[in-house]
Formats: sequence, C-alpha cells, structure tokens
Amino acid sequence: MPPLPRRRLRLTAPGGAATFLTLPRRWLWLAALAGAAACLALLTLAHPLPAAALAGVVAGALGTLAAARRTLLDRQAQTVRLTAQLQSRADQVSALGHELKTPLSTIKAAADMLQEGTLTGRQADFLRIIDLQCAQVIHLCESLLIHARLESGLFEPAFEQADLSRLTREVVAAMRPLCAQNDQRITLDTPQVTPEVRADPRLLQAAVTNLLANASRFTTVGGRIAVRVAVIDTGIALYVTDDGAGMTREQRRALFRPFATSRPLGDGTGLGLVLTKTIIELHGGAIMVDTAAMKGTTILVTVPR
Repeated sequence: MPPLPRRRLRLTAPGGAATFLTLPRRWLWLAALAGAAACLALLTLAHPLPAAALAGVVAGALGTLAAARRTLLDRQAQTVRLTAQLQSRADQVSALGHELKTPLSTIKAAADMLQEGTLTGRQADFLRIIDLQCAQVIHLCESLLIHARLESGLFEPAFEQADLSRLTREVVAAMRPLCAQNDQRITLDTPQVTPEVRADPRLLQAAVTNLLANASRFTTVGGRIAVRVAVIDTGIALYVTDDGAGMTREQRRALFRPFATSRPLGDGTGLGLVLTKTIIELHGGAIMVDTAAMKGTTILVTVPR
C-alpha cells in the first residue's frame, strides 16, 4: 500500500470564526490570544505548517496563556486579601482614634468652660496646660485617623479651591499658645492674597499643623520658628524654619519612615512628617528638607495651582 500523503492544516476565516463562536465564554480570550500566536507563527514560515507542528505551537501557546491566567488570578486574589487587611486595620485605628478623641474633647470643653469663671493664677495655669495637652492629643488622634484612611487606599479626598495663606494664618494662630508654653516665638510672613490651590482643606490643614508642631518639638525653649508663604511659578510655597538642633544624616534618612523618631519614648510618634509628605504628594506637590546638625531645619512644601 502506498504511504498516505502528509496532511496539512489550512486555516480559513469561516472555519476559524465558527470554532471561535462555539467555545465557552471563559475561554474566548485565551482562544483569541492563542489564535493570534498561531497566526504569527504561520506568517514567519515560508511553507504551510504540518498539522502536528501547528498543534504543538497552539498547545504551547495555550499552556503559556493558561499559566499567565493562573498567575493573574493569584495576584488578584492576593490584592483582594491585602485590601481587606488594610481596610480592617484602617477600621481598627479609626475606631481607636474615635474612642480616644471623644473623651478628650469632653475634657477640653470642660476646661474651656472653667476658664470663663473666676480663677486664681495657679488654677488658670493648670487649666491652660490641660487645654493645650488635650488639643495635642486630639490632633494626634486626627492624624492617626487620616493616616489610616490614606494608607488603606480607599480614602477619597474632597478637593476644592483653597487659600493656603489664609489656612496657614489660622494654623499659626492656633499654634501660638503651644509655642508660648515653651517660650518660643513664631513669626509669619504671608501675602494677604495668594492664588487658590485645588486641595482638600482638612488634609492641607493637618499637613501645615504637623509641620509647625514638628518645628516646635525640635526647637529649644526660647527658640524661634519662622513661617513664610510665597507665590512661585508652579504654585504656592510654604517654608517652616526653626533654629533648633537640626538633624544628623542618619536622622534625615529616617525622617519619612512611619513611627521613626529620634525623640525619647512618649515625646512624639514620628508620624507627623510621614503624614504631611503623603498629603502633599496626594495634592501633586513636593516636600524638601534642608537641615544640618546644630544649624536648625527648614522644610519647604510646594503645592501646585
């Protein structure tokens, strides 16, 4: 018996379309990619491809695509798990922040009411200390809440047109009592009117407050903090300069690591500048630090218009 002629597989548009349409929907994308790979292989050959060889090409392409699909599904599942974990942690921190903030707000309100009455000098001093310390811890709780929400990746900022000069003046006014407690002098140089920036006012206020609180912590008793707002080509610049001890190279490297601080335990969390950097970058801005040991520190923040 004479040998059978070698069969060759010829691709036709109607046949390919019919095969494509009869596949289960979940395999259509794999079939389409496999078909493209097979067609590419055919175009690179000078002669029609034998059926067995073509079957090998298609099988290899399908195997590669199936492996890629498994990897993609695994990564999607991992992303879902990670998102759930981040959301759970954000919810826990948020709940803790609210639990701490509520009684502190009550204590602060009571202290404010007591200051309206007739007090001795010593009583007034004690109430002022209570008021300032409550305000600091309330600000810390708010920073933790914002940090948890931003870290989860599920927080949506409420952008609107905001006046950075006015916002900075308000923050400086609120910080003066804290600076006065440490006999620190805070100066402000800002234009009365500056172009507005697109920002979430609450987040931007938290960022500026963190900058000034950080400067106060690192400035010695009797020191000076200078705050300046300026209009630049790309937007608005905020400079916060203190005449404190400055930072070493090692301290500067750890400056934007969460909860890294060179201060003694219980004196600052190391979260403030990390949160500030996150907020400023969320607004499309940048933060830069100019510091040296025993020469003070200047932090520059820029926010685009």
